Amino acid sequence: MEKMNVIYGPVPSRRLGISLGISPIPKKTCNYSCVYCQLGRTDHMTNTRQMFFDLDHILAEFREFLKKDVPFDVVTIVGEGEPTLYLGLGELIEQVSALTDRPVAVITNGALLYDEAVRRELSLADLVLPTLDAFDEGMFKSINRPHGELEFQRVLDGLIRFAHEYKGQLLLELMLIKGVNDDDASLEHYRQLLRQISYDRLYINTPVRPPAEEGVAAVDPETMQRAVETLGGISIDLLESSGFHSEIQDDGEAIMSIIKRHPMNQHEIESFLKGRGRKDPGDLMDQLRREPAIAVIQYKGYETFRLK
Repeated sequence: MEKMNVIYGPVPSRRLGISLGISPIPKKTCNYSCVYCQLGRTDHMTNTRQMFFDLDHILAEFREFLKKDVPFDVVTIVGEGEPTLYLGLGELIEQVSALTDRPVAVITNGALLYDEAVRRELSLADLVLPTLDAFDEGMFKSINRPHGELEFQRVLDGLIRFAHEYKGQLLLELMLIKGVNDDDASLEHYRQLLRQISYDRLYINTPVRPPAEEGVAAVDPETMQRAVETLGGISIDLLESSGFHSEIQDDGEAIMSIIKRHPMNQHEIESFLKGRGRKDPGDLMDQLRREPAIAVIQYKGYETFRLK
């Protein structure tokens, strides 16, 4: 069982405010390989739940962080892969909730909600944010590229059942991709499907950071507005987020620790460095560009930095 730093941030979240992250999953371990994923392609495709990291180690890190008295709005279990693959998820949520008065959220692709144990464990969270990108099997395979054991209808049925049972806040997220699922017929399919699900809020997203695959593009503002009106959701582009934070003293190591889970564009890095008192971030930016472990991607007219 590998040991690593699993607590990160706080980082800005447009949905949740200032989010303290917990990543109980190794890098790019998932049961999807979504074409739009900001972390890049999935390296370890699995649909088997495991105790990837020691629960006591995660809780010890969390207790140490709390001693520093850094403000945050929510604890978010998400990280570098699909968190429901972590076999200790239920106990993790329970123990973290006992250590803080802040709400505990889980961001999930929702693929394992057909599993009664996963539904029971997620029910312990204050907020659950599942993704719903597809409306049929073909779209599911095209956008999410799921593990071979997963079928769209089974995944959808699990989400519907969890939504009916869950007592906390259920915040759905739907990703629209230009030319893939943003036409009027697709929006109508989503509208009909959403009628089957009991949720508190729908966030409509579009790729704003470099995606895993070339050719994956954001929808235009007019299409986003039409989707908002058709589906009754909230465009995530309209939400504001604050800055990044790290307790790591070395600026370069701090940035590396953040982009491991949350890619940053050049403006976010510059703002982060200036906020830490670094007057000229240019030298470090150049070092980051030369760092072999970092992929620097030109997207929407600026550079985005993420780990390879």
